[in-house]
Amino acid sequence: MSIKHKQLAAGRWNKLSLVEQLANIGSDVERTINWKIKGNKQYSQQAFERALELLSLTFDDPKNKNRLKELVRVYEVLVDYFAGENIYGSSDKLWKNYFFAFNWAVRKDK
Repeated sequence: MSIKHKQLAAGRWNKLSLVEQLANIGSDVERTINWKIKGNKQYSQQAFERALELLSLTFDDPKNKNRLKELVRVYEVLVDYFAGENIYGSSDKLWKNYFFAFNWAVRKDK
């Protein structure tokens, strides 16, 4: 898988707060869901890969080391839902609700 977010991977991502990082990840998860609903598997897959890439960058950010367990679990359950057997019983609504809080938190201060 090639790097989609080259500038972010070069260090810009680490300048964002964890809440901003998760809001950005949530935007790509939302795109994944929306493209899936519209029936465009290619665009949905691309958005999903971008979300996973951003989540991986979040793992590598030193300020998030105390949150690594939760972040890895989010990764695991996202992969299970969008690419696996959904053994955790996730839904589009669950993911939208999970990431909504981060988007709201980022926007309330702007």
